Amino acid sequence: MKDFSKEIKAYALKNALEFGKADQKRILPKLFQHGLEKENIKTIAPLITKTVKEINKLPKPELEKEFRSFAQYIKEEKEQKHELPELPNPSKNMVFRMAPYPSGALHIGNAKTYLLNALYAERYNAKLLLIMDDTIGSEEKQPIAESYSLIEEGFQWLSVNYEKPVIYKSDRLEIYYEYAEKLIEKGAAYVCHCSQEKLRKNRAMRKECECRSLSIEEQKNRWKKMFNEKEGEAVLRIKTSMQHPNPAFRDRVLFKISDRPHPRTFKKYRVWPTLEMSWAIDDHLLGVTHIIRGNDLMIETEMEKFIWDLFKWPHPVTIHVGLVTIKGIEAKISKSKAQKEIKSGEFGGWDDPRTWSLQSLRRRGIKPEAIKQFVKEIGLNKNDITIPIDSLYSINRKLIDLEANRYFFVEEPMEIKVKNIPASIKNLKEVEIPIHPDKKETRKVKFSDNFYLSKKDFQEYKGKEVRLLHLFNISLPLKENSAYFTSSENKELPKLQWVSSPIETEILMPDGKKIFGFSEKAIQNLKPDEVIQFERFGFCRFDSQKNKKYFFWFAHK
Repeated sequence: MKDFSKEIKAYALKNALEFGKADQKRILPKLFQHGLEKENIKTIAPLITKTVKEINKLPKPELEKEFRSFAQYIKEEKEQKHELPELPNPSKNMVFRMAPYPSGALHIGNAKTYLLNALYAERYNAKLLLIMDDTIGSEEKQPIAESYSLIEEGFQWLSVNYEKPVIYKSDRLEIYYEYAEKLIEKGAAYVCHCSQEKLRKNRAMRKECECRSLSIEEQKNRWKKMFNEKEGEAVLRIKTSMQHPNPAFRDRVLFKISDRPHPRTFKKYRVWPTLEMSWAIDDHLLGVTHIIRGNDLMIETEMEKFIWDLFKWPHPVTIHVGLVTIKGIEAKISKSKAQKEIKSGEFGGWDDPRTWSLQSLRRRGIKPEAIKQFVKEIGLNKNDITIPIDSLYSINRKLIDLEANRYFFVEEPMEIKVKNIPASIKNLKEVEIPIHPDKKETRKVKFSDNFYLSKKDFQEYKGKEVRLLHLFNISLPLKENSAYFTSSENKELPKLQWVSSPIETEILMPDGKKIFGFSEKAIQNLKPDEVIQFERFGFCRFDSQKNKKYFFWFAHK
């Protein structure tokens, strides 16, 4: 069997640099293009496991250095161009729409479908409408005033170009009333006073409600009276077949009464359309030609088509895409949940990293281009899929790696006094360190005989010889805080981050936890919003400075 050791090391290094940690499952498939036969998998597997373990112990600078030596053993793969597929019925007059419900900021989950519409509008040089889907909603899911600006802010950050002005459904109630009356006049809708329990029984028995059989004139009178009735006393229903195979489609609600104040119209309106009623009317009147929406809205699409047929209107092209579950995000992403957590004070606001809102991703240092590419790679998948958040991080890493200069940071710092440093070294007082492996520029880092190491590193290497990164070797004690300079020139030792002139630093993590430590003094030259990499820790965005303390938001490994 051919010796694959160099190829294994090359792909393990590449994998570790791209994802923060090498994964042997990703390496094995690469070897087949180098001639590995299936019958040799069991023989090669132990070497892959061993190599991956060794690679995952290396600090980032060492990974980068090693990879430069082994990159020649990687077969270049043709770069995949993730182009979105053609849509049916393309034309010069295509119109797409984004219709977010304003109950909070857009997050990584729901922004996906809106961005697909935006990307296609851009591709076809089509009109893109932003329609605030601000009907009254349910008790659990209500529109809130701040959402409107948060949503627009998110789209602007993503450089989504939509038509102005923004369209608000809460401004179009009179239009919906007009078409409700037309449906009543067609004998296609009726006002129902039946209880929910009675309706459920009727649906189950495929039985029509008594309210449904009343005359058109009586229905028109009931519709007028509905505006003065109490909440829950009446609804306007559409007449569908009670033999429809889906009970939920039988005589669905088109309008309901709500006395909850609306963030824009306050108490001006009490009778509100359902989303599918407002969509059916607006998609026609606004000239929408293509609708991309999630699989969870199948029945709403069917209802829209039913209404279009009643009015003999043409159907826009409607494409359903699968829902995306993002692996690696511990909490459930939900605007409603985030709204509760913000109200309770658990979250600091809509840019809290636990909301996974576009605002929070921006503060973490995620590029809008990365989110667009992430969505483009998901594409028009028909099935529900699970995709790792590392896919987004990998895209973002490629965008920011070269611009992100390197700095030292030690978490849970422990002070170590290094003895016996030769005067020739000690008198230097500073060392020049590359700001980036691929840049010629350097930064000057001051040192003395007092160093701060991370508690984790000390616990792992106590009693052993290690190398202070870019400096010299020391012998760590087992217990006391005095280490000893060693004259060894061995550069293959474990390399540890260190700080000698500490700057108090706090890093906010995606799960809301805060990590405290010391950074090197050079971070005092950073500008707000600058993205850097704390070596062996991860990419972070500099957020602010207060009382000599520096605050960062963690992006990813």
